[in-house]
Amino acid sequence: MITRFPGLTSTRSRAVVHDDLVLTVAVAPDPVTSSMYEQTAKALARIDESLALCGSDKSKILSAIVYISDMKRKGEMNRAWDEWVDSKNPPMRACLGVELEPPHIVEIVVTAAK
Repeated sequence: MITRFPGLTSTRSRAVVHDDLVLTVAVAPDPVTSSMYEQTAKALARIDESLALCGSDKSKILSAIVYISDMKRKGEMNRAWDEWVDSKNPPMRACLGVELEPPHIVEIVVTAAK
């Protein structure tokens, strides 16, 4: 059975629980800055909120896919990620360069255990 959680605001940030897995996606909330670091930090904060809403937390993340619009700025995203991630249990992570719906330049998709 799938339980859907609408998220905390009306953006593309959403969460779904399927059995013992949590799937969530997040972007930075409005207003969106042009800073890759700030957008990543805000999207990661949304991941925290979604995971908590679904009965999980970042220590239970199994994998993460980070989509960014400018691979040259990946260092800014990495800095925000390194400050946020549970260093005792770092999940598998992929970072892909894609075109995102402006003004978003970062989108994060996470799979976690409940």
